[in-house]
Amino acid sequence: MKSIRSKDNPQIKALIKLAGSSRERRRTGSTILEGERLVRAYQDSGGVAETLVASESALARPEVRSFFENVPAHSRVALSDELLARITQLVSTAGVAAVVKTPRPVPAPQGVSNCLLLENIQDPGNLGSILRTAVAAGVADIFLSKDSVFAWSPKVIRAGMGAHFFLSIFEGVDVGEFARAFRGSVVAMEPRAEASLYDLDLKGPVAWVFGNEGAGLSEGVRRLATHRVRIPMAGPAESLNVAAAAAICLFEQLRQRSGA
Repeated sequence: MKSIRSKDNPQIKALIKLAGSSRERRRTGSTILEGERLVRAYQDSGGVAETLVASESALARPEVRSFFENVPAHSRVALSDELLARITQLVSTAGVAAVVKTPRPVPAPQGVSNCLLLENIQDPGNLGSILRTAVAAGVADIFLSKDSVFAWSPKVIRAGMGAHFFLSIFEGVDVGEFARAFRGSVVAMEPRAEASLYDLDLKGPVAWVFGNEGAGLSEGVRRLATHRVRIPMAGPAESLNVAAAAAICLFEQLRQRSGA
């Protein structure tokens, strides 16, 4: 196990750059997992970390040191608390982080029965929450437009709380093209739509389409929807947060399919 205490160390500079730059994460095909929970979830999915790092104070705790020494990794590095704080925002409570390879981009598959099509989602917290909900609802395929936030950014990963490792996530997808070819219902949410979500038969294949937090869906994608429905609301709110709307939709689908 290597120990590093200098901020001028090349490996530390590379880690700080990786933590702070989406462009660097895309360029290197790597990202950072912060905290024992996410590192353990990655391990449970069969992943092997490129580099596992921990603060000196965390390694002083026997349970953390045991975890650190037994998680599969190509290299292990002990850092001063100050250095790890430059890399991870959770150093005060986590003390452990890992650099891992992100999945390589692959073509979007055909023949998907249920999925989420996400157009220009920008907020990392929203995307992470949507991914977490998808896992809970049993929807495994997620398609993101090229202008959406990077799914493997640390903020999205934190919000997803390990959901990434149970999903097939496809980025840079032409959402309109995919929706046009989808064999099933393409369902878009519209606050002023006449039809209610709860009147829709969701037992067959469904592609759920959700758009940008502010602008919503583009007109081109909206026109491709086979169903435009609203979520009934009793209060004066104009619309729901996109992550909340996705949760309601996916669990209504789950309810219908389970016969509850």
